[in-house]
Amino acid sequence: MTSLDKISLFSLDIVNAKTEEALGALLKGRARRTAAFLNAHCMNVAAKTPIYQWALKKADYLLPDGSGLQLAAKLQGKRFVENLNGTDLFVPLCRKAAALGLSIYFLGSAQGVARKASEAARKIAPALKVAGTRHGYFYAEEEDRIIDEINASGADIVLVALGVPRQDVWIARNRHRLNARLVMGVGAQFDFWAGRVSRAPRMLRSAGLEWIWRFAIEPRRMFRRYIIGNPEFMMRAWQDARAKRAVPTADERAKRALDLFGSSMGLLFFAPLMLMIATAIKLESRGPVFFRQTRIGQGGQAFTVLKFRSMYRDAEARRAALLEQSDRAGICFKSKNDPRVTKIGRLLRRFSLDELPQLFNIWNGDMSIVGPRPALPQEVEAYPPQALERLMGKPGLTGLWQVSGRAEIGFNKMIHMDSAYVRSRSVFLDIALIALTFRAVFTGRGAY
Repeated sequence: MTSLDKISLFSLDIVNAKTEEALGALLKGRARRTAAFLNAHCMNVAAKTPIYQWALKKADYLLPDGSGLQLAAKLQGKRFVENLNGTDLFVPLCRKAAALGLSIYFLGSAQGVARKASEAARKIAPALKVAGTRHGYFYAEEEDRIIDEINASGADIVLVALGVPRQDVWIARNRHRLNARLVMGVGAQFDFWAGRVSRAPRMLRSAGLEWIWRFAIEPRRMFRRYIIGNPEFMMRAWQDARAKRAVPTADERAKRALDLFGSSMGLLFFAPLMLMIATAIKLESRGPVFFRQTRIGQGGQAFTVLKFRSMYRDAEARRAALLEQSDRAGICFKSKNDPRVTKIGRLLRRFSLDELPQLFNIWNGDMSIVGPRPALPQEVEAYPPQALERLMGKPGLTGLWQVSGRAEIGFNKMIHMDSAYVRSRSVFLDIALIALTFRAVFTGRGAY
């Protein structure tokens, strides 16, 4: 994949390049790529929506859109060489696609808007191939048919205008099923080019003040986004710049030292056992020894968690059909008689041995020995507001929930326990919970 200079803001790597250079990277070769635009509003939404953060982390290219990102960069002594505004990028994108013989599929916005946007694209670049258009109002059960239609059209580029954060989450969840070489979330771009929403005069756009125009023509709808959102974003930008200069507290350093020591000793001590487990997994069923899965960690950041594989290879494909059989109240799925679990897997789960590879996650800094268990993105998306507090702590291998009954503890009580730990965490509390973990492992209560 073509490398572009990037600036790190809000734990995201954002492209720092000229338009032509960025488009060259997006459209070069036949490799599949995903792109998203980021502006101040996007960052405000991401700060409160972990599933959106997860989707942005999965994108190959994040493009800076608006003066807010430029100001955030300046707070850190950096500068974007160009504002890659989505609507302005539409013109060179259409022309370059036409020159390369690439087709575009327009998905999103209201009925007829995608078609009008495609007609505007053909006026910009008469040789452009329009693979198809479709409005963005559809139910979840229609997704498979829509994806089949997009693939059947032979589209090389898919522009998705479903709004933030829906479009980027939709892309992240379905990218592996789309054959197009580039899939990009474009927000309100179709509305602008279809003439549904008027753009600011060039003078305001050049000065980075297009938001004033948007607020002037839609004051009620844009009040929250700009009048409240802009100061909110600047506070976040200042905190992000300050955090990069911040020195860890004594408690944070002590906790990290405990994690490094504990994970290192654990890996050395359990190495022979882990080798035996790996051999048993390979002998019982086909598939990899380790199971890798995206989880949501501290601050809503996505990372890849490691576990010993305790299920058959098609477990994820069969999960949806088993959701109604959950033995646990709440949004987290658990089943005592899960048919996807292998024989060796049941033994591993009984004594929590399937979690041993997470010692690598702890050593890498994605997890801690003690903390809330890392949740799945779809679970975090369904969290009630009070549950988001558990994301303030680094996820752990063990914690209050694990030593108190694990899967026998309901979702609401688990959230209460995790939030209580996050508010009062300390090295001494961690040591006490580690000691209690050995009792929980040997009793096996709630482990399945």
